[in-house]
Amino acid sequence: MLTTLITIMAIFLLLNFPMMIPLILGPLIVMLVYNSTVTMDLLMGQLLTGIESPVLLCVPLFIFAADIMTAGKTSERLLDFVGAFVGHIRGGYAVTTAASCTMFGAISGSTQATVVAVGRPMRERLLKVGYKDSSAMALIINSSDVALLIPPSIGMIIYALAAGSGVSVGDLFIAGIIPGIIVFLAFATYSIVYAKVKDIPLAPKANWSERFKYFRKALLPLGFPILIVGGIYKGWFTPVEASGISVLYALILEVLIYRTIPFKKIPSIALSTGLVTSAVFILVAGGQLFTWVLGYAQIPQQITEAVLGSDPSALYVLIIVSIFFFIGCMFVDPIVVILILTPIFVPAATAADVNLIHLGIIVTFQAALGSATPPFGVDIFTASAVFKKPYWEVIKSTPPYIIMLLAIGALLILFPELSLVLID
Repeated sequence: MLTTLITIMAIFLLLNFPMMIPLILGPLIVMLVYNSTVTMDLLMGQLLTGIESPVLLCVPLFIFAADIMTAGKTSERLLDFVGAFVGHIRGGYAVTTAASCTMFGAISGSTQATVVAVGRPMRERLLKVGYKDSSAMALIINSSDVALLIPPSIGMIIYALAAGSGVSVGDLFIAGIIPGIIVFLAFATYSIVYAKVKDIPLAPKANWSERFKYFRKALLPLGFPILIVGGIYKGWFTPVEASGISVLYALILEVLIYRTIPFKKIPSIALSTGLVTSAVFILVAGGQLFTWVLGYAQIPQQITEAVLGSDPSALYVLIIVSIFFFIGCMFVDPIVVILILTPIFVPAATAADVNLIHLGIIVTFQAALGSATPPFGVDIFTASAVFKKPYWEVIKSTPPYIIMLLAIGALLILFPELSLVLID
């Protein structure tokens, strides 16, 4: 059955159908062929079951908030604020890029949104101070990975859904903070060293009057992650409630206070959010059906026994999970990979006494790494489209960042405390 399922899905992909088609039609065809007692009503019911979870309400609301702030001037305010303080040091604009991606990731939860919102203005600034285009783009797409680690993260929401009811989205959000900061510090350090080696010219130094001006402009956007993460951490509201508050916060900032977006533009932004959300929900529904078919055929048990053996250690499970998710996200959208692979590995991880929050951080980290890694990382194609640059130029300078992320991934595996210390 597994061979037939993979063959059918591969055929649809080779015929250039979008991923949602093979993800849904593959399991449908296989079940109707191999088991005549399975009704279409049952299969359709599985599709609907995939999108019934209340936690999925976070997805459209966080995306809507990010779309509002992307359409406004939030990203530019963050860039100006960080640049005013570190832009003048050697490698300062690169550090500004990494810091701004981290901050905007704490607003958008999406790597691709971060590439667009931060990448466009920062690429121009990096080029002006002497960076090669390939180096600037590599920094942008890899720094954007932090958006999957810093809350609110769409990837963490999808993982919590796929892993089961015992996994808290709020705990995942909090657990991602330290790994996200580690990635930023690694990129910032590399940027300073790179700038010294390449003798990148220094940018003008802002005076304290300018710094205060940019801080004042960025103060309210900076309050967004503090409100969301702090509110969840303190127990003031749930992640779903936090997503609703994020939309209200974004509307107040961009429409009423800054007035960068006319109210009549909100419906078009909402339409764009709806289109993205519908694609995500179709993938989630298809992932549920795919997972149900795999479970029906006992394929997860076969895979885990073949790959992990009968009694794997926690370390071995985490290494195998990292490999599978990293490779998977190099070829397929991270949402699809998380939906398909998480239910396969969660039982083995539970049996090996792996904390499922820690597992979630490993999964989302590898998904972030894979999404910016050749050959088909989604952030690479996003950058290629946004910057109108060929594929090879986009990926030419990515190896150092991939090596750093692989090293950080190993640290997260070896030291679970880096993920769990804030929730213990």
